[in-house]
Amino acid sequence: MKKILAAILISGLMVTTALSNWRRLGNRASYAAQDNADVETGETGFTVTKIGDGVYAALGGDEDPAESNAGFIVGHNGVVVVDTFEDVGAARDMLAAIRKVTNLPIRYVINTHYHFDHVGGNAVFAEAGATILAQRNLRGWVRTENYKFFGADPKPEKRAFVEAFVLPDMTYADAVDIYLGNRLIQVRYMLGHTGGDSVVIVPSAKNYTTDIVFGGDLIWQKRVPNLIDASTELWTQTLDKLLTNHAKAIFVPGHGDIAAADDVRAFRDYFVALRKHVAKFQNDGKSGTELADAVMAELKATYGTWTFFDPFVKRNIALTAAELKGEKKLPPPAKN
Repeated sequence: MKKILAAILISGLMVTTALSNWRRLGNRASYAAQDNADVETGETGFTVTKIGDGVYAALGGDEDPAESNAGFIVGHNGVVVVDTFEDVGAARDMLAAIRKVTNLPIRYVINTHYHFDHVGGNAVFAEAGATILAQRNLRGWVRTENYKFFGADPKPEKRAFVEAFVLPDMTYADAVDIYLGNRLIQVRYMLGHTGGDSVVIVPSAKNYTTDIVFGGDLIWQKRVPNLIDASTELWTQTLDKLLTNHAKAIFVPGHGDIAAADDVRAFRDYFVALRKHVAKFQNDGKSGTELADAVMAELKATYGTWTFFDPFVKRNIALTAAELKGEKKLPPPAKN
């Protein structure tokens, strides 16, 4: 599968931007595909690092087929996987990486949200016997809402790509706890990025005192996020909640390196600044390109060095303007 780079829908058109690899943590050991026979894109290089007692982050780069971050948690009687990358080959390689750590059964995969770069490898783990778990809205969106990332009229191969995604076997509404023996994993529905986001919390997983939080795309490390399905107001509230409840946690973002509370706070502040400047210039009568240029000038000094600033920020301004005017369209939630 040809690697699909970060995409944003603009006026019914897909804008695709080639983006550079993000920095790696200096002491991480690189894990790359050893058998690429079934991987059309070649190496699926990503990095696995142990971040707590039985907790591992798998960090993918923008120019790798993995395309995003994932991870896995080893308990006493099984394994939970968090997200499955974009590429089936990368997912196979993560399964191989897990098998280097443990032969315990993979009991669950938790999809943090429906975007294709986090669910593309579900099939690999379903075939290995895992139950796919997600917030209830995700099941209805995986094979519908993902089309929009490939333009108004996706090509047949893109339709086939989306239609092949394995859906969740199990869904939850607000919260679910998973026990791997005596290891507790908390899965919580939180609002902001898509309307179907799950945060995975491993309490006291680092030195038996520090929580580890897999934030999915509710957290981006020094990156301007994709707001196509977002409510920035609710997203800011979610980040405030995470910072209050997990002030000393280790955070695994959906994109970028391992984060601490200060990094999450800086990410939250991006939304505060974005909303403030959009509202100000809207009140001054600016719209369209004039609004985008004015807000971009205000944001550039602080956020101009963040990955994705140039390709994403103008679209973020337009989407936030629509949100503040009550005109933004979001995917419909699952029916009861």
